[in-house]
Amino acid sequence: MPSSTVEDYIKRLYHEEQRAPGTLVPMGRLAEAMNVVPGTVTTMIKALADSGLVYYEPRAGVRLTDGGRKLALHVLRRHRLVELFLVQTLGFNWSEVHDEAERLEHTISDKVLDKIDAFLGFPKADPHGSPIPCAKGIIAHEPTQTLTSCVVGERYRIARVLDNDAQFLQFAERNGLVPEAHITVISKDDYADALVVSCHSRNAPCTLGSSAAARIFVAPALLQ
Repeated sequence: MPSSTVEDYIKRLYHEEQRAPGTLVPMGRLAEAMNVVPGTVTTMIKALADSGLVYYEPRAGVRLTDGGRKLALHVLRRHRLVELFLVQTLGFNWSEVHDEAERLEHTISDKVLDKIDAFLGFPKADPHGSPIPCAKGIIAHEPTQTLTSCVVGERYRIARVLDNDAQFLQFAERNGLVPEAHITVISKDDYADALVVSCHSRNAPCTLGSSAAARIFVAPALLQ
């Protein structure tokens, strides 16, 4: 079994790769994401390369190998299923499950995980809308865009809300900005760095700054 540190690095590297698919992840960016000094990252990446989990090119960057990606998706599967179990079965709020899942993802067995998956009905997404990899390591990515790039007046469906900021998730929930909610961007003000969104399940519109809007991913609205 890989250590929790190895799994954390592999999962973080997977997330960084999703930001710029097909390119090497700079070591400095990975160090910043892991909140460690560059020397620590270099030492770990060399060990992961020796284990066949990453491809490392000095002074250029790093990427996951097929084996590394398989491990990353397995860790993501654990994390996201645990989050959903905590919300749907144990009554946790979606704003408080990320840290709990960060701890549990390293300890839960595959046997228990498969039981949780079946108990929940083989779900496709976690409470924040992030896709859950299947047991075979396949993950389905829905084409999305951030709320910042939406067209004023167009109707959209919230597909995913980034899940690592509890206060933001509480704000989003208060304003109905949750997965599957339908919204319309009423206006944008680049000078004020703000946009106004109408959530179709709420009476009052909501104002967001661009940094907050960038955490919300949307897809075309479903026909009703």
